[in-house]
Amino acid sequence: MKVRLLDVAHARSGDKGDTANVGVIAMRPEWYPVIDRALTRERVAQHFRGVITGDVERYELPNLSALNFLLHGALGGGGTLSLKTDAQGKVFSTAMLRMVIDVPDDEAKRLQLPAAP
Repeated sequence: MKVRLLDVAHARSGDKGDTANVGVIAMRPEWYPVIDRALTRERVAQHFRGVITGDVERYELPNLSALNFLLHGALGGGGTLSLKTDAQGKVFSTAMLRMVIDVPDDEAKRLQLPAAP
């Protein structure tokens, strides 16, 4: 089943220099394992291909049902140097939530995940 990340998680983002920080929090603790499996470093890097120029770091916070990503080379030099419209990386959370993930049908049904329209 296709599931929009927007329907199963919240996200928040900001900046530190030229790095965008994106936190993704499962709306329900039982949905965290699905997000944990789907949001790999590679998948996030692919999602932001052409937007970031550096590596993606991933940190797991299972006690918060959350993941945190550092997107290096995302802000054109950082807030005071960047000519980008979003020099502080505030829209990266919204961009992350646009991702659609694949979940096995039986698991999606058991967890009552909302199907992508």
